[in-house]
Amino acid sequence: MVHETATPHPEPTTAPDAEALAAWIGRLAGVDPAGLSSRAMIDQLTALERVKSAAAAAQARLAAGFDQAQRDAEAARGVPSERRGKGVSAQVALARRDSAFRGRQHLGLAKVLTMEMPHTLAALERGDLSEWRATLMARETATLSRDDRAKVDAEMADHLADLGDRRLAAEARERAYRLDPGSALRGVRGARADRRVTVRPAPDTMTNLTAFLPAEQGVAAYAALKAVADRLRATGDPRGRGQIMADELVRRLTGQGAACDVPIEVNLVMGEDSVFGGSHQPAHLVGYGPVPGPVARELLRNSDARVWLRRLHTDPHDGALASMDRHRREFSPLMRKLLVLRDQTCRTPWCDALIRHADHVVGVDEGGESSRDNGQGLCEACNYVKALPGWHSTPVARRFGSRHVVDLVTPTGHTYSSHAPAPPGRPSPGARRARQLRLAGGRSPSSRSVFETNLQRRLAS
Repeated sequence: MVHETATPHPEPTTAPDAEALAAWIGRLAGVDPAGLSSRAMIDQLTALERVKSAAAAAQARLAAGFDQAQRDAEAARGVPSERRGKGVSAQVALARRDSAFRGRQHLGLAKVLTMEMPHTLAALERGDLSEWRATLMARETATLSRDDRAKVDAEMADHLADLGDRRLAAEARERAYRLDPGSALRGVRGARADRRVTVRPAPDTMTNLTAFLPAEQGVAAYAALKAVADRLRATGDPRGRGQIMADELVRRLTGQGAACDVPIEVNLVMGEDSVFGGSHQPAHLVGYGPVPGPVARELLRNSDARVWLRRLHTDPHDGALASMDRHRREFSPLMRKLLVLRDQTCRTPWCDALIRHADHVVGVDEGGESSRDNGQGLCEACNYVKALPGWHSTPVARRFGSRHVVDLVTPTGHTYSSHAPAPPGRPSPGARRARQLRLAGGRSPSSRSVFETNLQRRLAS
């Protein structure tokens, strides 16, 4: 086995502060391969990989320290133990520009490394181990007691730097089984409790529909689909085996006669030019993301299922989705749908989770209205965090041509701004100026009826 040799470097006498780290980042921005030998470039790549690992270790220490500091402060204020630390992972997520889900993972790993796996943390600090491989160590020992986990950590300390992802996970798992055979059974039971179905966008307007199932159920489902594909292929079906299995999966799950029949409402947000003309302006398929204009038109015109059309009126100045205000405690179903269509995913910065809650930016008990400007779409976790003490949200006054903006202030005083995504078909600056002139001259055409008539005619043709 070939090992690279690390260049010794002096230990820092004091930890750098945020300004020093920012200045060092600026130095990295000036890295230039010009004039470097091939060996020097590889040496720098190796050193920078070690820097990434060391930075991950420092983040783990800071996250765990921040969690403990928050819990100590809350204990001093008399907060019950079961409520301490709420919102800490959300602040870690924002600081790391990540989702709330990933924030919980980051904090959990930080606490495991600093409290239970000192050898793994030391390897990460030296740059001998990547953050992902440290995560694998923590994951494969998750069902062990604290003492047994420390034993695995110590046993593998001397060769953590030599193992790839698969071998590291396998060795940690084997040691966990040996130390506590019952941990395997607990892991199986925990995994079965976590069974779920997820959907994620894939390239070329496709999706990955994934089922996390017990082994026997997954094998049985696959075997049933494969049997249907083999039978149809034997009778001359021209589709490939994978195509038949995919179509049969959709047909069985939805109860449709064919995979292309979609009897449920699918929200496809398109600009007028994308619906009528040859515009390539992308549309937005809710739950998926942007799709090319021609593909969206094909979905409208060539679907074998009934097509529902819902008019969404936009501001003629900036193209933002508009709606009537509602002076009521709850958002109406139509207003909630509009928030989902406008925001597309959770509005917390860097959280791409699906929207679960229509939330008041400023709460009703604080005088907030159930309106478009005071509404936002959030995932369940982020909405609960926002209600914790010390968190504040404020809608930013919209200027001409701007999108909906919300400022989120965390308990530490850090402010993060969230901008609603640009809606499909947003008019270009030239088109906006033309509309402004029409409005200024009092010649704003009433286009809703014309739009509806043309749309029905085009779809029928």
